[in-house]
Amino acid sequence: MIPQTSILAAAVLVAPLLSALATRWLSARAGTRFGALDVPNARSLHSAPVPRTGGLAVLLGLALPLLALAVLGQVPGTLGWIALALVPVAVVAFVDDLGEVAPRWRLLAQVLGALVLIAAGLRWGVVELPGVAWALPLVASLPLTLLAVVWMTNLYNFMDGMDGLAASMTLFGFGALALLGWNGGEPGYAAVAGCVAGAGAGFLSGNFPPARIFLGDVGSASLGLLAAALALWGAQLGLFPLWVALLAFSPFVVDATWTLLARLARGERVWQAHRSHHYQRLVLAGWSHRRTLLRAQLLMAAASACAVAAPGLVARDQWLVIGAWCAIYLLVHLKVGLVERAAAGARA
Repeated sequence: MIPQTSILAAAVLVAPLLSALATRWLSARAGTRFGALDVPNARSLHSAPVPRTGGLAVLLGLALPLLALAVLGQVPGTLGWIALALVPVAVVAFVDDLGEVAPRWRLLAQVLGALVLIAAGLRWGVVELPGVAWALPLVASLPLTLLAVVWMTNLYNFMDGMDGLAASMTLFGFGALALLGWNGGEPGYAAVAGCVAGAGAGFLSGNFPPARIFLGDVGSASLGLLAAALALWGAQLGLFPLWVALLAFSPFVVDATWTLLARLARGERVWQAHRSHHYQRLVLAGWSHRRTLLRAQLLMAAASACAVAAPGLVARDQWLVIGAWCAIYLLVHLKVGLVERAAAGARA
């Protein structure tokens, strides 16, 4: 009899291998049905067309090992609901990668995915911070869950604008959830999160600067939905409060949310393409993709490490962690401004 730990570990190790092989196969098929090109536009940081269906490699890398685990009865039934929620989001996003899908249809698919998660019992039922918790009535819980899932799905897409960035967030963010699941005695949950992290690591083999292939919407939207789903699932299992999952993905959550609010405050049309995320501003100021990515990876690794450690801390220390990260992100914002001013001064 093969030990459960060995089966789960094998699945997590197979995920990056499958993803890397599929990434290599897809990147060699630029311009074909499975290699639709991402042509540079006003939002882009790349200057030449690049295949943008790499998300298929990530989905393959995580789907096959998880399917095998499901057949062997090694993962909870909740995974089936999450897979069902993922289908409309991934299908519509893939069609959008191949051509053009109206925003209302993309939003409808995301709402449908969120409703499936809610039907599975994955909802934001408690507002919890260190030492305090407020139960949400159903009339508030349902719309907040819907908004959170749709926003997470979209912000992952917004942040997927530079070589290696979204794949790195997948590795570190889902890696943190996997460790939290393992530490909390939920090996099935840990395996699911670990397979997603592994698939992201495998894709990074072809997406590290200079990227040979991009995630595309099918990858970024799917990963955003999975981040929301696994955050809600982990909270439901009692592994962590939701703020811990937000901390694990905070390099994306903070940048995307800050940028959206700033654009709204300036009266900009937030649905139009732009290049005002912090990582975009650094590249436009002269930093290379690789330099920007390596700094972002350090931030992701630190946030993930703090997220893994946070549930074991007392409330006072958890508040210190939250306060420290608020200060860190304020410093990041100020640093980006300084880099821009230095670049402008050098050009003057």
